Amino acid sequence: MLSLIVVNNPDRWPFDIDMPGVEVVSARSYLVDARYTDLRHVRVYNLCRDYRYQSLGYYVSLLAEARGHRPQPSISTIQDLKSPVVSRILSEDIDDLIQKSLAPIKGDHFTLSIYFSRNLAKSHDRLSQQLYNQFQAPLLRAHFVKREEDRWELQDISPISASEIPENHRPFVTQVAREFLSGRRPAAARKTPPRYHLAILYDSDEGHKPSNEKAIQKFIRAAEEFDVEAEIITRDDYARIAEFDALFIRQTTSVNHFTYRFASRAEAEGLVVMDDPKSILRCTNKVYLAELLDRHDILAPKTVIVHRDNLDEVCGQLGFPVILKQPDSSFSQGVTKASTPEEFAAQAEALLEKSELFLAQAFLQTDFDWRIGVLDKKPLYACKYYMARKHWQIIAKQDDGDTDYGRVEAVPVELVPQHVMRTAVKAASLIGDGLYGVDLKQDGRHCYVIEVNDNPSIDAGFEDSLLKDSLYERIIESFVRRLERIKERRDDD
Repeated sequence: MLSLIVVNNPDRWPFDIDMPGVEVVSARSYLVDARYTDLRHVRVYNLCRDYRYQSLGYYVSLLAEARGHRPQPSISTIQDLKSPVVSRILSEDIDDLIQKSLAPIKGDHFTLSIYFSRNLAKSHDRLSQQLYNQFQAPLLRAHFVKREEDRWELQDISPISASEIPENHRPFVTQVAREFLSGRRPAAARKTPPRYHLAILYDSDEGHKPSNEKAIQKFIRAAEEFDVEAEIITRDDYARIAEFDALFIRQTTSVNHFTYRFASRAEAEGLVVMDDPKSILRCTNKVYLAELLDRHDILAPKTVIVHRDNLDEVCGQLGFPVILKQPDSSFSQGVTKASTPEEFAAQAEALLEKSELFLAQAFLQTDFDWRIGVLDKKPLYACKYYMARKHWQIIAKQDDGDTDYGRVEAVPVELVPQHVMRTAVKAASLIGDGLYGVDLKQDGRHCYVIEVNDNPSIDAGFEDSLLKDSLYERIIESFVRRLERIKERRDDD
C-alpha cells in the first residue's frame, strides 16, 4: 500500500523519510494532479499547516476520503479536534491512564506532543497511543490542566504542522515516522501479497476468553489456507483498523467497552466484522433478548423484567428458586440464584444499584445446556455443556478463588433433536447473520432459549473435538465469502 505524506511545501519538509512505498507530495499537487486521483490502495497522511474549513489542508482530507485513500486526519477527526466538548468526553474514557501517566508532573499545566502515536518520554507512550487512537492525526499536541483534587483534565488537543516541531525533537520524529509508515507487522517472506488481511482482536490475559491460545493459532493457520493473512491485535491497535479488510473479535464484548468501539470503527471503515456492533448491542443485553424472544414466540424460561415498582410481584409469579440476571452478564458472572424471599431481596437490591432493570427467570433444572453454534443462519456445531460438579451452572466459583467447569461434549449436528436445532437457528437469525452461540435447555419435547451469545466460546479441544480444523476453516471461509461480495459490488460500481 502506498503512503502519501501531503505537506504544503515538500522543499521545506524537515525529515529524511526516504522509504519504498512512501512519497512526499505537495497539497496542491495532490488536489489537482490526475495521477493521484486514479491511485488505489493509498493511505494519506495530511501534514498541512492548516485544517480550517475550505483550506488546502481541509480539501486534502476531504478529497482523500472521496478517493478512498483513508486520510489521517479524516474530516470527522478534524471536526472532533475543533470541539472542546468531544475532548472532554473522550478524556473521561481514558481518565485513569491520564492520572497515572501525569502523576509525576509538577505544576498545573502540561503539554504532550504526540508524533505518529509516540512521545519522546517512554512513560507517556501508552497515553500518547490512546489519544492517537481517539484523534487520528500524525502530529498532535495535547494540553492538560490540573483541576480540583489534583486531577488532570484534557483541555484541548490539536494537530500541529511539521514546522512546529522543535529542532531537537526531529531525529526522534524521523525514527518513529519510519517505524509507523513501515507498519508494525513482522516482515513476511511472501512472494505475492495475500488476498485479504484479517485482524483478530484478542487478549491472552483475559480471564474468561472466548478462545484459548491454541484455537487462535488454528484460526491463523486456517486463514493461510484461504490466502488470508491473520494478525493478532490488541486494544492498543485501534488506530490500525483501517489497515485490515476484516475484524474478528475474540474478546468478551460489551457495549460500554473498547470491543464495541472497535466493532463500530471497523464497520464504519467498511471492514467485514464479527461481532458486528448491532450483534453486540442485541446479545449483550438480556432485557432486549427477553423482549425479542417473546415477540417472536420463541420459548424461554418464564421471565419477568424487574424494576423497583414490581419487586413485590416477582416471587409470586415465578416461585422459588428463581434466577436473577444482570442485563449484561456473561460467562455466568452477574447471574445468581435466590431460594428464599430474603435472598431475592438482597440480590435484587445489588442488581438495581447497577441497572434500572434486570431479569428474573424461573429455574429449570437440567443436567446440561445445549450450545448450538450458528454461522450465516446455519448450524455450525453443537455441544452439551454439563453443569459443574454439585452446582447449578456450567461454571462454579469456589471459595478459594478457583473455578470449576462442567465437561463439554461435542455432538454431531445431525444427532441434535430437530426442535432444538430449529429453535436455535430461529433465535440466532433474529440477531443477524454472524457467528452466534445459542444456549438452550431441553425439557422433554420442549426446549427453552436461555440466551444468544454474540462471541461464543471456541476452544481447541472442546467445541472443535468433532470438526477439528474444519470448524476454523468454515468461519474463515465465511469471512472470505463476505469479502468477495464486497469486492464484486465495488467492481460493479
